[in-house]
Amino acid sequence: MGICSLCVAPHPTLRAVARPVVAFADDVRRLARDLIETMHAHEGIGLAAPQIGRDAQVFVANPSQRRGRELIVVNPILSGARGRTAVLEGCLSLPNVWGRVRRAAAVRLEGWDATGKPLVVEADGLLAVVLQHELDHLQGRLLIDRLPWFERRRAEARLRAAAACA
Repeated sequence: MGICSLCVAPHPTLRAVARPVVAFADDVRRLARDLIETMHAHEGIGLAAPQIGRDAQVFVANPSQRRGRELIVVNPILSGARGRTAVLEGCLSLPNVWGRVRRAAAVRLEGWDATGKPLVVEADGLLAVVLQHELDHLQGRLLIDRLPWFERRRAEARLRAAAACA
Protein backbone atom coordinates (compact mmCIF):
# COMPACT_ATOMS: atom_id res chain seq x y z
CA MET A 1 0.00 0.00 0.00
CA GLY A 2 2.81 2.46 0.89
CA ILE A 3 1.89 6.03 1.69
CA CYS A 4 -1.69 6.28 2.96
CA SER A 5 -4.14 9.15 3.25
CA LEU A 6 -4.41 10.67 6.69
CA CYS A 7 -7.68 10.76 8.59
CA VAL A 8 -8.32 14.31 9.75
CA ALA A 9 -10.65 15.34 12.57
CA PRO A 10 -13.59 14.90 12.79
CA HIS A 11 -13.08 11.50 11.10
CA PRO A 12 -14.88 8.90 13.31
CA THR A 13 -11.92 6.47 13.33
CA LEU A 14 -9.97 9.00 15.39
CA ARG A 15 -12.50 8.74 18.23
CA ALA A 16 -12.84 4.95 18.32
CA VAL A 17 -10.85 2.66 20.59
CA ALA A 18 -8.63 0.54 18.35
CA ARG A 19 -8.87 -3.25 18.50
CA PRO A 20 -5.98 -5.31 19.83
CA VAL A 21 -3.97 -7.30 17.30
CA VAL A 22 -4.61 -11.02 17.85
CA ALA A 23 -2.45 -12.57 15.12
CA PHE A 24 0.98 -11.37 14.07
CA ALA A 25 0.60 -12.13 10.37
CA ASP A 26 1.94 -10.36 7.29
CA ASP A 27 -0.82 -7.75 7.48
CA VAL A 28 0.63 -6.39 10.75
CA ARG A 29 4.07 -5.99 9.17
CA ARG A 30 2.48 -4.38 6.10
CA LEU A 31 0.54 -1.98 8.33
CA ALA A 32 3.75 -1.07 10.17
CA ARG A 33 5.52 -0.35 6.85
CA ASP A 34 2.57 1.77 5.68
CA LEU A 35 2.63 3.73 8.95
CA ILE A 36 6.37 4.33 8.63
CA GLU A 37 6.12 5.47 5.00
CA THR A 38 3.13 7.69 5.70
CA MET A 39 4.76 9.21 8.80
CA HIS A 40 7.91 10.09 6.84
CA ALA A 41 5.93 11.40 3.86
CA HIS A 42 4.12 13.84 6.16
CA GLU A 43 7.25 14.69 8.17
CA GLY A 44 5.76 13.33 11.39
CA ILE A 45 7.50 11.84 14.40
CA GLY A 46 4.77 9.32 15.23
CA LEU A 47 1.68 7.82 13.64
CA ALA A 48 -1.02 5.44 14.86
CA ALA A 49 -3.13 3.04 12.80
CA PRO A 50 -6.41 4.96 13.38
CA GLN A 51 -4.80 7.98 11.71
CA ILE A 52 -4.79 6.07 8.43
CA GLY A 53 -8.23 4.56 9.01
CA ARG A 54 -7.08 1.21 10.39
CA ASP A 55 -8.71 -0.33 13.45
CA ALA A 56 -5.63 -1.87 15.08
CA GLN A 57 -3.53 -1.15 18.15
CA VAL A 58 -0.36 -0.38 16.22
CA PHE A 59 1.75 2.76 16.15
CA VAL A 60 5.17 3.89 15.05
CA ALA A 61 7.40 6.52 16.62
CA ASN A 62 10.59 8.18 15.45
CA PRO A 63 11.39 11.51 17.11
CA SER A 64 14.75 11.68 15.29
CA GLN A 65 12.98 11.46 11.90
CA ARG A 66 15.95 9.42 10.69
CA ARG A 67 14.93 6.46 8.55
CA GLY A 68 15.71 3.12 10.12
CA ARG A 69 15.21 4.37 13.68
CA GLU A 70 11.46 3.72 13.81
CA LEU A 71 9.96 2.07 16.85
CA ILE A 72 6.97 -0.17 16.04
CA VAL A 73 4.65 -0.98 18.95
CA VAL A 74 1.69 -3.36 18.84
CA ASN A 75 -0.90 -3.63 21.64
CA PRO A 76 0.92 -1.15 23.90
CA ILE A 77 0.31 -0.90 27.63
CA LEU A 78 1.60 1.98 29.70
CA SER A 79 3.08 0.14 32.69
CA GLY A 80 4.84 3.05 34.38
CA ALA A 81 5.03 6.83 34.38
CA ARG A 82 6.84 9.40 36.45
CA GLY A 83 7.41 13.13 36.57
CA ARG A 84 5.54 15.82 34.67
CA THR A 85 6.32 17.83 31.56
CA ALA A 86 4.43 20.17 29.29
CA VAL A 87 5.37 20.20 25.62
CA LEU A 88 3.93 22.06 22.65
CA GLU A 89 2.36 19.29 20.54
CA GLY A 90 0.87 19.08 17.10
CA CYS A 91 -0.82 16.22 15.29
CA LEU A 92 -0.99 15.14 11.66
CA SER A 93 -4.73 14.51 12.12
CA LEU A 94 -5.32 18.02 13.51
CA PRO A 95 -3.83 20.39 10.93
CA ASN A 96 -2.83 23.81 12.25
CA VAL A 97 -3.66 22.90 15.85
CA TRP A 98 -0.94 23.17 18.46
CA GLY A 99 -1.18 23.09 22.21
CA ARG A 100 0.89 22.71 25.34
CA VAL A 101 0.00 19.28 26.72
CA ARG A 102 0.88 18.02 30.21
CA ARG A 103 2.19 14.46 30.22
CA ALA A 104 4.47 12.18 32.18
CA ALA A 105 8.13 13.06 31.74
CA ALA A 106 9.23 9.41 31.64
CA VAL A 107 7.31 6.25 30.77
CA ARG A 108 7.60 2.49 30.61
CA LEU A 109 5.63 0.95 27.76
CA GLU A 110 5.14 -2.75 27.15
CA GLY A 111 3.85 -4.40 24.00
CA TRP A 112 5.07 -6.36 21.01
CA ASP A 113 6.95 -5.61 17.82
CA ALA A 114 5.44 -6.33 14.40
CA THR A 115 6.60 -9.96 14.50
CA GLY A 116 5.05 -10.69 17.91
CA LYS A 117 8.24 -10.44 19.94
CA PRO A 118 7.70 -8.87 23.42
CA LEU A 119 8.91 -5.30 23.70
CA VAL A 120 9.64 -3.05 26.68
CA VAL A 121 10.48 0.60 26.12
CA GLU A 122 11.65 2.94 28.85
CA ALA A 123 11.75 6.50 27.58
CA ASP A 124 12.00 10.09 28.69
CA GLY A 125 12.07 13.39 26.87
CA LEU A 126 10.49 13.68 23.45
CA LEU A 127 10.20 9.92 22.92
CA ALA A 128 8.13 9.62 26.12
CA VAL A 129 5.79 12.36 24.87
CA VAL A 130 5.43 10.75 21.44
CA LEU A 131 4.67 7.34 22.97
CA GLN A 132 1.91 8.85 25.12
CA HIS A 133 0.50 10.85 22.19
CA GLU A 134 0.30 7.75 19.97
CA LEU A 135 -1.13 5.62 22.78
CA ASP A 136 -3.87 8.25 23.13
CA HIS A 137 -4.74 7.73 19.44
CA LEU A 138 -5.26 4.02 20.06
CA GLN A 139 -7.67 4.91 22.85
CA GLY A 140 -9.70 7.36 20.77
CA ARG A 141 -8.22 10.47 22.39
CA LEU A 142 -6.74 13.50 20.65
CA LEU A 143 -4.35 16.12 21.95
CA ILE A 144 -7.19 18.66 22.09
CA ASP A 145 -8.80 16.48 24.79
CA ARG A 146 -5.82 17.26 27.02
CA LEU A 147 -5.94 21.04 26.53
CA PRO A 148 -7.48 23.47 29.02
CA TRP A 149 -11.14 24.21 28.27
CA PHE A 150 -10.61 27.58 26.56
CA GLU A 151 -7.76 26.34 24.36
CA ARG A 152 -9.79 23.24 23.45
CA ARG A 153 -12.75 25.37 22.31
CA ARG A 154 -10.45 27.57 20.23
CA ALA A 155 -8.82 24.51 18.60
CA GLU A 156 -12.21 22.94 17.85
CA ALA A 157 -13.33 26.18 16.20
CA ARG A 158 -10.22 26.12 13.97
CA LEU A 159 -10.97 22.53 13.00
CA ARG A 160 -14.61 23.35 12.15
CA ALA A 161 -13.49 26.31 10.04
CA ALA A 162 -10.94 24.17 8.19
CA ALA A 163 -13.56 21.45 7.54
CA ALA A 164 -16.00 24.04 6.17
CA CYS A 165 -13.37 25.22 3.67
CA ALA A 166 -12.48 21.70 2.52
